[in-house]
Amino acid sequence: MDEVKKITEASKHVEEDKVENFLRPQNFDDFIGQEKLKNNLKIFIKASKKRHEVLDHCLFYAPPGLGKTTLSHIIAKEMGCDLRITSGPVLERIGDLAAILTNLSNGDMFFIDEIHRMNHLVEESLYPVMEDFKLDIIIGQGPSAKTIKLPVPHFTLVGATTRAGLLSSPLRDRFGIIEHLAFYDIKDLVQIVNRSAMIMNIVIDEKASEEIARRSRGTPRIVNRLLKRVRDFAEVKDDKITYTIAKEALDALEVDSAGLDKIDRLILTIIIEKFDGGPVGIDTIASAISEESDTITDIYEPYLIKSGFIAKTSRGRIVTEIGYKHIGTKFQKKI
Repeated sequence: MDEVKKITEASKHVEEDKVENFLRPQNFDDFIGQEKLKNNLKIFIKASKKRHEVLDHCLFYAPPGLGKTTLSHIIAKEMGCDLRITSGPVLERIGDLAAILTNLSNGDMFFIDEIHRMNHLVEESLYPVMEDFKLDIIIGQGPSAKTIKLPVPHFTLVGATTRAGLLSSPLRDRFGIIEHLAFYDIKDLVQIVNRSAMIMNIVIDEKASEEIARRSRGTPRIVNRLLKRVRDFAEVKDDKITYTIAKEALDALEVDSAGLDKIDRLILTIIIEKFDGGPVGIDTIASAISEESDTITDIYEPYLIKSGFIAKTSRGRIVTEIGYKHIGTKFQKKI
């Protein structure tokens, strides 16, 4: 399958940076949902500031679009420090890491998105940095090579990953704060719809907000993306977003009542029709829909599992009774 931009894909589209920055919450009060996580972070931040120390290194893991980057911005603002952002794949050499670290100031935050995709040599060079704030630099080659410990400013490393299981134990163990972001419930998503609509100067009915929230796969990024597209329909057909317009727009976008798009439904249909409902391996599913297996596990599968449409077993993925019902196929329990 050619790479296309799914409207229900939680990964960020390149052109969305400006919009996300415009709508991004600036403090914990504006950040809706994740209450337990927010309360913990507030305590950790207050304690660090009281001790006049940098915050412990933080690791946030969750599917895309749930607020990992936004939290890093808020934490930096609460700590009163600058935030430097990069991603794992960009850090190809130790020199790339050294260039960033030596330009930090004491107390700054260094955010690495997709930290699980970092080069393993760069990752290993991070270990002494995270523990002792010293970067080991090797000068020369062979027997005459020397290792120089380069001091770096005391900083907070914030790592974000969608696949915590791919992180090595030595790296994961060096984070003092490890938190998981959960999918959002409808109540919180409705608040996010209303907040974004207010910022974007859009008039929206409460039922329309609920409909957009219900179809957003528990993900704020998708909420905002759907809201923008529904706004387009509203501007052509009416002056505000009503429930009727929201439903018409979302149906036209092929996002169903459970937030599944045509590819999600294709995955369920193929497992049911070609593999008798499973179990079937992820590589087989990927081949059947001409997609990469990593795309299945990172983009499609988390929400399908969370919503109870498919389940993981030791032998592969199976479609649940809920999945059969959603597709409109009679469920036959296997003996």
